[in-house]
Amino acid sequence: MALLSTGTVARAAQKAMATKPRWPQVTPPVSPRISHVIEQLGRRRDDLYSWMKFAPAGGERTRTNLPKAVATMLTGENAYADAVLKPLDGMRAELLEAMLARSTVDVAAPPVERDGWIYSSRIAAATVHAVYSRSRVGSTPEILVDEAERAAGQPYFRSTGHQPSLDHRWYVWAEDVIGNDRHRIVIRDNRDGTIRTLVDKDAYGYGGLVFAPSSEWVFWIWRDAHNRPTRLYRTSVDGRTTELVYEEKDPAIFMAVRRTAADSFIALTLSGPDTAEVRLIRAGSEGDAPAVVWPRRPGVRYEIDEWAGSLIAATDADDAFDMKLLRLDSESFAVRDILVPHRPGIPILAMHPFADALVRLERIDGQHSVAILRPDGSEQRVAFEDPAYAIEIPADQGYATRHVLIIHQSPKSPRRWIEVGLGDGKQKILQQESVTGFDSDNYEVERLFAPAPDGEMVPITLLSRRGTPRDGRSPLLQYGYGSYGVSSDPEFSIPALALVDRGWRYAIAHVRGGSEKGRQWFLGGRKFNKRNSFTDFVACTEYLEREGYAAKGRVVSYGLSAGGLLVGASMNLAPTLWAGVIAKVPFVDMLNTMSDGSHPLVPLFRPDWGDPLADPKAYDYIASISPYENVRAAAYPPLLCTAGLKDDRVPYWEPAKLVAEVRYRSTSGNPAILRTDMDSGHQGSGDLKSEYAEKALFWSFAIRCVA
Repeated sequence: MALLSTGTVARAAQKAMATKPRWPQVTPPVSPRISHVIEQLGRRRDDLYSWMKFAPAGGERTRTNLPKAVATMLTGENAYADAVLKPLDGMRAELLEAMLARSTVDVAAPPVERDGWIYSSRIAAATVHAVYSRSRVGSTPEILVDEAERAAGQPYFRSTGHQPSLDHRWYVWAEDVIGNDRHRIVIRDNRDGTIRTLVDKDAYGYGGLVFAPSSEWVFWIWRDAHNRPTRLYRTSVDGRTTELVYEEKDPAIFMAVRRTAADSFIALTLSGPDTAEVRLIRAGSEGDAPAVVWPRRPGVRYEIDEWAGSLIAATDADDAFDMKLLRLDSESFAVRDILVPHRPGIPILAMHPFADALVRLERIDGQHSVAILRPDGSEQRVAFEDPAYAIEIPADQGYATRHVLIIHQSPKSPRRWIEVGLGDGKQKILQQESVTGFDSDNYEVERLFAPAPDGEMVPITLLSRRGTPRDGRSPLLQYGYGSYGVSSDPEFSIPALALVDRGWRYAIAHVRGGSEKGRQWFLGGRKFNKRNSFTDFVACTEYLEREGYAAKGRVVSYGLSAGGLLVGASMNLAPTLWAGVIAKVPFVDMLNTMSDGSHPLVPLFRPDWGDPLADPKAYDYIASISPYENVRAAAYPPLLCTAGLKDDRVPYWEPAKLVAEVRYRSTSGNPAILRTDMDSGHQGSGDLKSEYAEKALFWSFAIRCVA
């Protein structure tokens, strides 16, 4: 037998690679298309996958109560996902190992000092859950909460709202052990270390619990059968007395509760996308009914805090769309004067009052900036020269402190905790997040602007390995969100680095619908302007390819929740633009969901999307952009969608419908994959390993899409 030359072997190998399928040849499940005609506002549609929806009248969805057809569908989809994704196991393991390897040191914020007590939390090296503790100066730390112990034996665990009482006897937090964002509230007696459940179920943990100034009560928010926060209760710390404080009847209103800065009031904030109302309960009168500051009015939003003996309001009243700050009388609530006037294009994002200064977080030219306003009227700014960065001001800082703690980070810079003097503005780095095997000089961050079809310039944050050439050969992952005015801040991400280390670029497209450029940027991608979000996203990809930052046909898009709407609708606009699409718990069945008045979020977000039950224009517009309704015969890229069985925000049937329709209509033969976590809801379990494992799956899918 003659030996083949080296060149012949190489050509044979290349030919074999060219003909080898990128994805395993696995027969996908076929979901039946069953007619379900819906007549609405004189319009007619046929929701062929309506049968996939299962919303039990009471209780939650579980593996055991699913209808047979739905259980069969989800089981089949998960089996198909496992088979198609099986070749990625090696790459997934490598990526996960790389992410965890960079997390081999303790993750801890600087401790917070209150009345001589030092409170801290950390995630120890080689662990995935946090430990919360306190100590006196020079004493041995006392463990308050060990999340690993609390999570043991639970299929799901996520906690939030950790806080001490003002007298430091009690420590409280909220836990979700189901996965559906319905929390129990747990309290610790710091005298003897006993832990007990204060509220056993149906609490809302995210901004939904706070100690009273007296330390005798916990105020907490209850979720109704539709998972909407609708009642404020107070429960005595001994658990013996629970009283209803306020009940909200409008399903379009959201609730949050907190103490004001100097602990003079409990503030209940009732808000919708375009309205707000704040009700206050004074310290020392915690049994009183809450007093309304300003009655809610359509089109007027406001928040209330206190500073220098007065109340202060951040509001968009009188067309101050990027917010202004007013000083109010603390008794009559009347406006006394303007602290900070409205400045178009410089949105006020948050206010943080301290005895020595009023600190506010703003955006200037789309970048975070911190302003320190002192009682004498002098002002000082804290900003950074990075091309793109994010600043956070933690909320748990003492009112009497002489320094404000800020957290700075960028895509190439881990978190730095910086102490800024309220009197002189001097900065001192207290702590920097340590990342194993990381050198920021190996990376570069760029702030780019892509021209949209209507002439708007869409910001892009781009992370690359330093020296990566702009030769149009690099694969790229493009992330976007663009809804509800939520900005996609350029934060540090170990998962993003893991992908960039493999020769990729990582881009954040700051499309309209977010607030990166102020309130008008949000409104430009909202309701009847929503299509701008999608054309912005397409424009960003085309710009990055045109300028050589990305290889044509080697860009993978990624979005979660409403960002899933973004990538799904963009995929329908330009099916062949992306090499792959990743949609995590995606909102993609817009028309049917917004036509469901029982959905927990629909009444609240009608101002953002429109009301297809009452407004024909809204019906037609949503029908024209909803990803599920607009799948067409085209060569769709590989699609990976995820879902959580217990998700009440974006239920599993939304991505299930999209996947089934793409699979039915696509002409490419590429896989459309649905992977449902049967134990979680809208969020995965709250630990680093779970988060990184999911990202490892997404990145390995992206890598296979461009291989």
